[in-house]
Order: sequence, then C-alpha cells, then structure tokens
Amino acid sequence: MWVRHRDTCTVYIIPSGRDGVLIDCGDGSVLDHLPDYGVDRVTDVLMTHHHRDQGQGLARLAAAGARIWVPHQEQDFFHSVDAHWQGREVYNSYNSRQDRFSLLEPVPVAGTLQDYATYRFGDHDFTVVPTPGHTTGSITLICEGMAFTGDLIAGPGQVWSLAATQWSYNGGEGIAGSVLSLLDVKDRQPHVLLPSHGEPMHDPATAIDLTVERLASLKDLRRHNPRLFALRDKPYEAVTPHVLKNRTSMSNAYVLLSDSGKALLIDFGYDFRFGQADGADRASRRPWLYTIPMLKRDFGVRKIDAVLPTHYHDDHVAGLNLLRSAEGAQVWAGENYADILDNPARYDLPCLWYDPIPVDRVLPLEQPVQWEEYTLTLYPLPGHTAHAVAIAFEADGKRMLVTGDQWADGDGLGLNYVYKNRFHPSDYRRTAELLLQLKPDLLLSGHWEPIAVDEAYARRLLERGAELERLHADLVAGPEPDVRLLPYQSTVPAGAAVQITLEGADEANLVVPDGWSFTRLGPATFTVTGPPVPARRVRVAADVTVGGVRLGQVAEALITYTKG
Repeated sequence: MWVRHRDTCTVYIIPSGRDGVLIDCGDGSVLDHLPDYGVDRVTDVLMTHHHRDQGQGLARLAAAGARIWVPHQEQDFFHSVDAHWQGREVYNSYNSRQDRFSLLEPVPVAGTLQDYATYRFGDHDFTVVPTPGHTTGSITLICEGMAFTGDLIAGPGQVWSLAATQWSYNGGEGIAGSVLSLLDVKDRQPHVLLPSHGEPMHDPATAIDLTVERLASLKDLRRHNPRLFALRDKPYEAVTPHVLKNRTSMSNAYVLLSDSGKALLIDFGYDFRFGQADGADRASRRPWLYTIPMLKRDFGVRKIDAVLPTHYHDDHVAGLNLLRSAEGAQVWAGENYADILDNPARYDLPCLWYDPIPVDRVLPLEQPVQWEEYTLTLYPLPGHTAHAVAIAFEADGKRMLVTGDQWADGDGLGLNYVYKNRFHPSDYRRTAELLLQLKPDLLLSGHWEPIAVDEAYARRLLERGAELERLHADLVAGPEPDVRLLPYQSTVPAGAAVQITLEGADEANLVVPDGWSFTRLGPATFTVTGPPVPARRVRVAADVTVGGVRLGQVAEALITYTKG
C-alpha cells in the first residue's frame, strides 16, 4: 500500500484511490512522478522532523495544494522559521543542535501532529509516536503495522547521523533518546520499519535490538546516562505504599494511588530525563508519557484520573496537555496560578509553557478537596514563585506536604527564590510558619529526595526566613515595586486595538512607538492601536511613579500584529 520516491530522502506515498499522502517530501520532485505511482494529486504531507533534506520541497507542495502537517514540538521550524533564523545565536555559540538544518523560508502549516494522537488521512489512520533522538521533536508515524521512522533508524544496527544526536555542545543526549525511542517502537510490534534513509526492515525487533546494542555501547564509552536501562526497568519507587515518586522525571512527579485503581499525579513535566537540548525554543523541550505504561504495568493503575501541579513552571507542567489528550486525565490547579496555565501569554514570568493548558477544575486555597479516599488541601506557598501551592494530604499514616521547588538542597534548607517569579522578602518566614502550623511528617519536593521533618526543622527554616527578610531590609535602598502591564503579550490582526491594564503603580503614562496611539479608558486601563501593517513584538512601556518616587519605564508589554 506504499511506494517510495527517492531524492534528498525517501518519500513514502500512501495512495487512497488516485489521491496520495506523503511521509516527508524531500525536494518536492515527487510531484513530477505522480503518474508513475498511480496518483493524480497529493492531499497531505506528514513530516517526521524539521530537517531540510526532509522538507526542502514543502513550498512547492503547498503551492500545488497539499496540506502540510508537522510535529507539534517542531512547528516553529516550519511556520515561523524566519523568527528562528533571526533569533538563533551564531557568534560564541555553544549550541550544537542541528536546528540550523531547517527550512530557509516559512511554509503554511495546516495543523500539527500531536503526540499519541491518531489522524485519518485518505483511507488510513496514522498514530503519532514521539521518538526523540535524531532531533528533539522527531516523531514516528504508525499506520496498519507500518512504522515510518524518519531518521530514528537507517538499517539494522545503524542510524543516519550521530552528529544529529548531539543536542548540546559535547553531549550525547540524542543517543539515549534514540535508545528509549527505539525500544518504544519495538514494544508497539510493527511489521516493518520504513526509514527516511535506508531500506525497509521486515524484522523490526532484530534491527532495533542491534541498533540499541551499538548505541548503548557508544553511550557507555562516553560515560553518559549510566542508569538508563535501570530507570526504564523501574521508573517508579514507593515513598509509602500509596505514594510513588517518578525516578526518571526532570522535576519529581508523584503518584497518589487509590484502591479503586485510579491515580492522581502531582506535577508532570518532562517524563524520563536523559539530557536536555541547548536552547529554550519550543523544540528544545520535549514532554512525553514514556513511563505511564510502566506505571500501569507495575502498580495496577487503570486510569490516570487527574493531574495537579504545584505551580506553573514548565518542568512541572509540560506533560499536562498530553495527559489530558492521551489519557483523559483532568487538569486541576490552585486558584492562584490556574489562569497562568490557561493564559500564559498574559504574564511576564519565567518558565512558561508554550501552549495554554486548559484547567478543568480550579481548586480553592485552604479548603479541603476530596479525591477518592483522600482529602487534599492546597495552601499558598510564595517564595520560589508567588504562584505556587503546598499540597497537604495523609496517606499510609503519614502527613505529606508536597512543596514543589520551595526549599532546595539535600537537607531542604536552601532558599530557592527567584525575583522574577514575584518573590517577596517575607515569603520564607511566612511559609515556615505554615510548616509549624501543619506539622507534616514528610516533605515531598520538586527536585530532591523526600525529607522527614519535625518542629526543630521548621524552626530552622523560620530562622533562615527571618534572616533573609532582615538582609533585604538592610541591603535594598530603593523600592522594588511589582509593576505589570497585562497582558504581557498580545497577538492580534494588524490595526486592531489592544486593551492593556496596569497593576502596581500609583501613576503612569503609557509610552508607544511613533505611529502608534493609545487612549486612557480609566486610571489604569488603556487601548493601544498601531498602523495596519504586520509587526512583531512592538514594545509598549509604562512610565510609572510608586510611593511618590518616579521610577521610569519599569514595565513593558509586547504586541504582535499579524497579517489579515
């Protein structure tokens, strides 16, 4: 049911009658040979990754009327590649990722291929499997037992490029990613592997095993990821019989097990950490659900019922949309950060996820919430970020408090604050007082091992928090106001008006570029309008006075005007 066209890569044509769907498109010369393959037109092109040899002919396919579908995590390399080329560092760059092996010009994108989703094109269903390795955002498309693997594997025991697996200056992150991805594809038991470079492999298990063996040898020679196979074999460990910790995740993800077979996840960012790519673009941060099948296998979990993050940072929330779409899990969030998940562009905060994360249930603070046989209570936990909660519950006779990234280091006494997260000097004193009030037995943190705590420990935190507050009072000469323009980012059609609200200042004057104008709707509300031409990230500032002190243009907002 498939035929191959060979140019800069192997292009697979899957016919449906006289229409055809392409897996990758190479240089586009496939259009010159459609009659040879029994096809009159190409309806859709499904890309496995963003490299230029896979898609340098996409503009030609788009001009011929084909719809272009791209991996969700790599979408910016297709529709917004101009911004990537303009923003990518070149001088003094220690970023070795092959993200400059991208298209030279943007192409229109009909839609993105979401991990774990199934799409119907023509007469066939294609399931998207995340397979990072050759690139961070690579996917494999599985259709009726056929695995279109892109450049994950080129032949038994071979990959197309090892240079592509170096995602940082001298790392081998993509080697470990390829091993994990290949084993995942093997577990899905395809009948044939169809690579972008190389011949079809009709004994997938043997081809994969030999490739994994050789990649593992290279990994060991480089002394990278020594625990890779041990973590894959046992990704979860028990804190208590009903509370698990994910040993593989970048920030600790916890699992609360119900006797009903349901699971509540607390935080779920980057599952199965094997190394991080340089950069902070969307394609450099790849969430997946790699360990969820192992969780079900090893602990009898029948359903991922809900996921509750402690705060909004990407390493705690990156996988939430996948949990909803692939597992049907509800996303719960505290009322003090739910809107940040729903509307990340509204806020000027670090570590925001790239896409909105719709919240199914907003939880009140300091009020008990029931989930299965457990009662959970969320408490405000400012410090690491103002938009965080501590999650208290009792399980297996232990009073648990999940604290996210609040306290750091192995002893849990580190004060892990970030000013840009809206830190206040009194935060750590006040949250230590919360510990004295709640008297937990165990603190479950975001990046460190669980800690058994007592009153003496909480009092040490109280002393350290009070000292932090005193030092700020002694050191800081001027006001450090929390002044914001909301929304921070707006994207609207060219010429449209944007409403902006100022928070945290007594007086302000808006500053806009030449050719732009604003109207004051109230003491702290403005509408801003520019000329009807596309523009990216136009800067608008607030020149503010706080407490009688003129501070200048301390807050800004960004407006992007799009075509049409």
